Amino acid sequence: QVHLVESGGGLVQSGESLKLSCDASGFDLDYYAIGWFRQAPGKEREGVACLSTSDGESWYTDSVKDRFIMSRDHGKNAVYLEMNSLKPEDAGVYYCATDVKYMPAALYCSRRTFRYLGQGTQVTVSS
Repeated sequence: QVHLVESGGGLVQSGESLKLSCDASGFDLDYYAIGWFRQAPGKEREGVACLSTSDGESWYTDSVKDRFIMSRDHGKNAVYLEMNSLKPEDAGVYYCATDVKYMPAALYCSRRTFRYLGQGTQVTVSS
């Protein structure tokens, strides 16, 4: 059974950093697309960063390019989102999602429904 468990959220000040983790079980991350999505109050859920398979193809939304880094740990079957120079507009609930199928990173990040979605972790950025 597929499970995704996020952790690492919290309250930080503008300019600080956080690193989110998504521990996956029930499938091998090396072979399937996976992404980080966030939802701010009153806004639609949006794709932030996605990886395709272990070939390393990645996609980032424009607002986080050069600040966020998504990575994959093959041994731990986990993905991470390192968030630097955080801004108040980065705040929201961050979710890890996968459909356990191959998909280009940009295409996966355009999705709004998912086969598997974690419970989310809250990120709050004070100005």
